[in-house]
Amino acid sequence: MYITLCEPTSVFVSNVAGFAWSIDDIEIVDLSGLGTYFGEDSGEYHMFSPSEVESGPIWKAIYQAVREKKPQRLVIDSVTHLRHLATDEYQFRKNILGLVNFLNQENVTSFLAFEPSELERDTSVALAVDGVIRLRMEISPSLAIGSRSVQVDKLRGSDFMSGRHPFRIGADGISVFPHRIERTGSIVLSGKMVSSGIAALDQLLCGGLESATVTLLTGPTGTGKTTLGTQFLAHYARSGRAVLFTFEEPAAFIVARSRGIGAAIDDVIHSEAMKIVRVNPLELYPDEFLARVRHAVEVDGCGMVMIDSLRGYQFAMEEFGRSQAHIHNLIIYLSRQGVTTIIINEVEHITSTSLKATDMGVSHLADNIMLLRYAEHEGKIIKIVGCLKKRIGNFEPELRQIQVGTQGIQISEQLENLQGILTGIPTSVRKWPE
Repeated sequence: MYITLCEPTSVFVSNVAGFAWSIDDIEIVDLSGLGTYFGEDSGEYHMFSPSEVESGPIWKAIYQAVREKKPQRLVIDSVTHLRHLATDEYQFRKNILGLVNFLNQENVTSFLAFEPSELERDTSVALAVDGVIRLRMEISPSLAIGSRSVQVDKLRGSDFMSGRHPFRIGADGISVFPHRIERTGSIVLSGKMVSSGIAALDQLLCGGLESATVTLLTGPTGTGKTTLGTQFLAHYARSGRAVLFTFEEPAAFIVARSRGIGAAIDDVIHSEAMKIVRVNPLELYPDEFLARVRHAVEVDGCGMVMIDSLRGYQFAMEEFGRSQAHIHNLIIYLSRQGVTTIIINEVEHITSTSLKATDMGVSHLADNIMLLRYAEHEGKIIKIVGCLKKRIGNFEPELRQIQVGTQGIQISEQLENLQGILTGIPTSVRKWPE
């Protein structure tokens, strides 16, 4: 049963119609007009206050409706209206405690809508009920967009997940995205290697990337990070399932670029063994994005996930707390699930004497770090690839040139007789005869 004290039934039905919900089994009790009439007779009281005239009939009507209809679940919208009708706080506290006790005796699961400002001013409702669920609608000061969240403050006799949990109201109704703190758990390594499909690169990595590890592909813009990561995903997708979440560019661009270098991924895209999901940085909450990743892993069965890029993720999530905490939570989940993860990171400086894997301070979360970098050599700009870190297994501690062209991704042999490559301006080293 739904008891409305503010909105007429017609307004309530009109609002619910937008969600395509069936309310045939809901008994609506309209008390919105009780004691209040408009028109020539305004219903104003000159000898008595409205609370003295209207309060009693409304409380009695609520009790009568519950006794007659005997609902199993009840909503009263809103108790704030009853608070305004009370002559004083003592009367309201007495009435609300009596109502809660009555509903409990009738075995009714009840929901009482109440304005948060009133709840903070008068704690009698919070003390009387078994649970307090707080809904918020906040506007981001920097992005000027609204965000909704639900928070459980109290749930007598039961545990609950603390914190603010974002939710959306859409055509399908209400979707809640719990703010899960992922547990580390135990990780079982299979010993399998994930190949890139490029022999020279696999040689540099001593067989490829170990499965269930997290790899950071880092470097300045244009060095081929997304292309290289896509190569790993596409090769994996020819025997498994993979997904690429891109914050940067449309899926069509990634597919077209793969065709342009002679490493088309149309076959795995067409078979849906590999999916490319574009994410608008302003569109998702962090926990909503995590829910999408969980669906890709647990429902779609993806064993390899790539996020492009860390900077796009940071821009999307910075309004909801420290992005480092969110990415840490995401990586813990993927690792526990045994998923092989690739994260693309863009550094700002094209060349620099100081070498940083990321500008966010999250490189410690990566099991593997592969560096792509520009260098100037003999009047030309070349691209360099090397492995800086591998927690499991060995790798060749050498730098190689990477070229992306119509023949695909090509990796050279070790760059010998050069030093200072990571500074961006290598110099030749004379090799003395033995």
